[in-house]
Amino acid sequence: MSRSRVLSDSQWERIASLMPAPSPKGGRPFGDHRLVVEAIIWRYRTGIPWRDLPAEFGPWQTVWKRHNRFSHDGTWDRVHAALLTEADAAGVLDWTVSVDSTINRAHQHATTFARVSRSPRAAAPPTPQGARSNHKNLRQEPADHAIGRSRGGLSTKIHQLVDGNGLPLVVLLTPGQSGDSPMFDALMGQLRVDRMGRARTRPDAVRGDKAYSSRAIRSHLRRRGIAAVIPEPDDQKRHRLNRGSAGGRPPRFDAINYRGRNVIERGFCDTKQWRGLATHYDNLAVTYRGAVVLRAITLWLKRLEDTP
Repeated sequence: MSRSRVLSDSQWERIASLMPAPSPKGGRPFGDHRLVVEAIIWRYRTGIPWRDLPAEFGPWQTVWKRHNRFSHDGTWDRVHAALLTEADAAGVLDWTVSVDSTINRAHQHATTFARVSRSPRAAAPPTPQGARSNHKNLRQEPADHAIGRSRGGLSTKIHQLVDGNGLPLVVLLTPGQSGDSPMFDALMGQLRVDRMGRARTRPDAVRGDKAYSSRAIRSHLRRRGIAAVIPEPDDQKRHRLNRGSAGGRPPRFDAINYRGRNVIERGFCDTKQWRGLATHYDNLAVTYRGAVVLRAITLWLKRLEDTP
């Protein structure tokens, strides 16, 4: 297999029909989708600049424009959703999910947007860096471009829900300084796997670390009949015990089940095998998230290919 063929024939056959078709109104038709998709994978896997793509992939401008288009028009999300439906029908999607986040450093090429001016004499209004993103419309570029300042500098945080095997179900971005628990509702709100009849949006259980041990999250899960596999932090234990009988019973915690939460940590390691994702190079959060979803697509393609 040449280096321009990074997908097997069986993997490409699974997604070929899901790629956009030429517009019936005319216009310039799409070129070879497979070559372009494999060029996008190659670029993010190696982390090279777009301009340094090997010539056998064709013009780099075409590759970038196609990725930018597929990220903004929802193509990558539709392909990902179709693979989740197929995996669920094949019985390889484990509905005991895990939730967590990982921080990726933003390269200086990704941080060329205007910074917030703290001077009261500034003529132009400050840019809304740090404004909350609209996670109901994932095709809209957030005002902060999902870049913020955390302990390691300018960074982006990837939040994911993964199935029991560590394969991504939902991918969202926030600036690096954002907390984990405020994103829980947004992640659960994006969980949807289509089935014959009614889509499934409720997992059997949710595994999370102590960052997700809040009264709001536990109430959310209890209300929907979802088992919470989340340990209670020491400060919450002390607060509950100090209240005496008014503190209530300790939350149920299945320590054996919790051992499976490491799948999301291993899943993040798989995601960061792509150097273009381990470091955030893209100016736009939508295109960077599109690449993270594309990585999820390749992981699900491998899982489905291994299915008997």
